[in-house]
Amino acid sequence: MVRVVGDNLEPQILSLREALYLADRYELDLVEISPQANPPVCKVMDYQKFIYEQKKKQKEIKAKSAKIVVKEIRLGPHTDDHDFEFKVNHAVKFLKEGCKVKVDVFFKGRMIVYKDQGELILLKFAQAVEEFGKPEQLPKLEGKRMIMILNPKK
Repeated sequence: MVRVVGDNLEPQILSLREALYLADRYELDLVEISPQANPPVCKVMDYQKFIYEQKKKQKEIKAKSAKIVVKEIRLGPHTDDHDFEFKVNHAVKFLKEGCKVKVDVFFKGRMIVYKDQGELILLKFAQAVEEFGKPEQLPKLEGKRMIMILNPKK
């Protein structure tokens, strides 16, 4: 015995054979919804259409989810003013597009002794783009790189 429910159907308790016959008469499928219930609940529906609509909903949810893009800008501890301004303009463009910007100062060889200059450059960079983005993370030294991440302002 199973409880049969469905669109345009009055809920009723039938034998499995009668439930299958009922689903066949409507040219639909008999799908078990709740096997733990007493008696088990089955629904008369178009199973292929149900699967299709579930996939469609998943696709819509995936399309609506925000995709975070991280753009990377690399500087050196001795970056010139012109190059610095050029990189700032790129960062502003990326932040206006809604991308995160990862700015890093790369220290080659013995340049690691200038890590204080690298930190100053990153702080100056954050100050230059503060109108369009704010730092998510302050400058942090990781190996031969000093990294700072900027988030776009809403």
